[in-house]
Amino acid sequence: MSNIACCDDHGYFDTAECPSCGAAGTHILDGSTRRQISKFLSGALRHFPEDAGLDLDEAGWTALDSVIDRASEKYNIDREAVIGIIQTDPKGRFEVDNDRVRAAYGHSVDVDLESGGTPVPDTLYHGTAPDALDSIHESGLKPMNRQYVHLSESVDDAKEVGSRHATDPVILRVDAAAMGDDGRTITKRGKSVYTTDRVPPRYLSERD
Repeated sequence: MSNIACCDDHGYFDTAECPSCGAAGTHILDGSTRRQISKFLSGALRHFPEDAGLDLDEAGWTALDSVIDRASEKYNIDREAVIGIIQTDPKGRFEVDNDRVRAAYGHSVDVDLESGGTPVPDTLYHGTAPDALDSIHESGLKPMNRQYVHLSESVDDAKEVGSRHATDPVILRVDAAAMGDDGRTITKRGKSVYTTDRVPPRYLSERD
């Protein structure tokens, strides 16, 4: 991951210079440490809040100060570094609401993220391993060890997700428009991830 810096006028960024004014900014955190802490934050807010000393409410929110304290204790970093990681996450994994924070998606613990009401594209995508196709054709996409099925906005994103499970993932096309017409809820989480309870086989096709 890239280093994080902060522009006095435009806030945190993880590019070579501030995208708004071109300033070099003040160095906040190096890329390798950023990756470690980002993984910790994702895990703590999605999968093991109790182990991390966090208390999530029913919608997945917890006190931002508590998250900063836990990360600071573990990695000896300051508040600015934690905020920088949260605000520059490339996939929008985190949501901040005043003095609280939560993971935007990907939970294995029981939370109710609620519908965000954001428009959903007519077509979404899902990357999977070839050996999972028979089961998917029979039963559709299920959450497995997560709360929701994760769908991608683009083919490239679906390939990236699928590559975690296979070197040559199969990309499935999801008829999100038909799902919506049939009253099935799909919710946008983060920048390009969409979640739903499940996707029955009739809404799925293999991408050519």
